[in-house]
Amino acid sequence: MDSLEPLPFFVQLDEADDPGDVINTMSLGPFIAGNQPYARSQRVNRVRREASLLPPGAKPLRRSRTNGRTSMLATGKGWTLLVTRWNDKSAYLTVTAKTDKVARRVLAQATKGAAAPPPAEDESVAMGFWSLTGRGSRRSVRSIEIEPWASIRRNYSSVVAEAADRLMGMDGENLPGRMVLLHGPPGTGKTTILRALGHAWRRWCTVDCVLDPERLFHDPTYLMEVALGQNDDDHKPGRWRLLLVEDCDELIRGEAKATAGQSLSRLLNLTDGLLGQGLKVLIGITTNEDLAQLHPAVTRPGRCLARMEVGRLPRNEAATWLGHLNGIGPDGATLAELYALRGELETLELVEPARAVGQYL
Repeated sequence: MDSLEPLPFFVQLDEADDPGDVINTMSLGPFIAGNQPYARSQRVNRVRREASLLPPGAKPLRRSRTNGRTSMLATGKGWTLLVTRWNDKSAYLTVTAKTDKVARRVLAQATKGAAAPPPAEDESVAMGFWSLTGRGSRRSVRSIEIEPWASIRRNYSSVVAEAADRLMGMDGENLPGRMVLLHGPPGTGKTTILRALGHAWRRWCTVDCVLDPERLFHDPTYLMEVALGQNDDDHKPGRWRLLLVEDCDELIRGEAKATAGQSLSRLLNLTDGLLGQGLKVLIGITTNEDLAQLHPAVTRPGRCLARMEVGRLPRNEAATWLGHLNGIGPDGATLAELYALRGELETLELVEPARAVGQYL
């Protein structure tokens, strides 16, 4: 299909379809008709902004951008290429061709030099991000810049640091539980610990972040796809997987059983029930709730691999971190407050113009 040809099949569109869906459908024409019976696909992460993802001599036919997704259809002699790019710098290429040799050549040329080199191993961790879309579950991988645990250890109280030391040092053998629960007020660095944990465990554990946990535990099909690692192209057999679920207060607080239906049960079943049997899956949870407010089934002995309260730094430790006591209250300070006191966090304040106020006699 070096130019547009009538599709060899009927297509029914509705208001849920967008131009990108039309382009995806058009790309199937030569394959269905049998003119290009060979197909190959490839995912590319960390795509350079300037990369065209097109081989030399490509003739672009259609292009659309909808909801953070760019779809492009191009053709050449004996081949058709569909390129889909997302805002997270990932892309998926599918080529159909007259021969498998041509399909492999087009993919190689289109992706050559397209991916930026990953950050240094000591400064990043590969993390998958799951979400449920109108076309089913989707997982994209990004290299997340981190600071190794040794360089951020001083940001936490001595009690938290010593507990995290033991957690970071685990190797995947004889794990006493399947859940890592971090609780405490906002701004104390819970998410930062989880990122460092993914880096410390990178030799034996794949880290995935679930962007829509309320949908994950509400939809059994979505949950099974994530638990089984479907769409997880880079996962190696035998490795553990750590699913990060952040700020899921409604799911695990004391009244969750009544308000969240089966969602809490599915979460617990994934950690030590039938669903979790045979799966090397760990759950990492952060919450701002106090431990006493959480559902007892979540915190019972034997369920948590680690249960850590990440709180404020005590006043003396906060003073050591900051170098002085100015601005530190008697109950210490959170990590965010310390950075603000050091002048590294700025807040943009929007000030409304003064309004005329009527006076009364």
